[in-house]
Amino acid sequence: MEIEFKSMNVYLLPLQKLFQQHADAVKAAGAKKYMLNRFVFYGIVMAVCRKLSKDFIKSNSLTSVAEVEKIAKQAWQLPEREWQYFAIELLSHYKNQWTISTIKTIEYCIVHKSWWDTVDAIADACAGEYFKLFPQQVNAVTGAWNASENMWLQRSSLLFQKKYKAKTDTRLLAAYIQHLSSSKEFFIRKAIGWILREYAKTNADWVKHFVETNQHLSALSRREALKHFP
Repeated sequence: MEIEFKSMNVYLLPLQKLFQQHADAVKAAGAKKYMLNRFVFYGIVMAVCRKLSKDFIKSNSLTSVAEVEKIAKQAWQLPEREWQYFAIELLSHYKNQWTISTIKTIEYCIVHKSWWDTVDAIADACAGEYFKLFPQQVNAVTGAWNASENMWLQRSSLLFQKKYKAKTDTRLLAAYIQHLSSSKEFFIRKAIGWILREYAKTNADWVKHFVETNQHLSALSRREALKHFP
């Protein structure tokens, strides 16, 4: 069981009041059910949650990336799911100040309170951006993720390139997909199809050829990959 912080960082107290003011018990119950009762919620719709978070971050600047990462990890340990969404916004806002060690915080967020909503958001806003800043880290870090036994790290190794378009490393992508293609996990099979479908928007011929020559891909992965093909 994860240990929750019993006292909130003073930086977060004003945001806690904002979250409480916008809380909706009915929406919170619906969100909890949608997430299979894995998390509790304030019940703030995502668009409002993001605006509250972004406005708060802009109005309450932090002086160091170490402080950013510390507060992000503390927010991650708070019970309401909106705090994890806030932590992703906080990390992303300060990406120009990230150091090579920021990947430790990103990994922490991937492997704690893991579910598709946060893991996929981290892939977009944090992991993908981190490897643009520190390309020398790509092979070692994402290779370890792909080879790990943690499904969410594996999924992240596939999805971090989702927005890379023409800059996608297809050699790496192919190797990572092939290594995980025998996985029985729904979230891995879905991610394989999803990343291929996204890359098809940039290079449809490559994706079509890859799917045709990798017959061991699951039906779900193949279906997702070719979803927008004639």
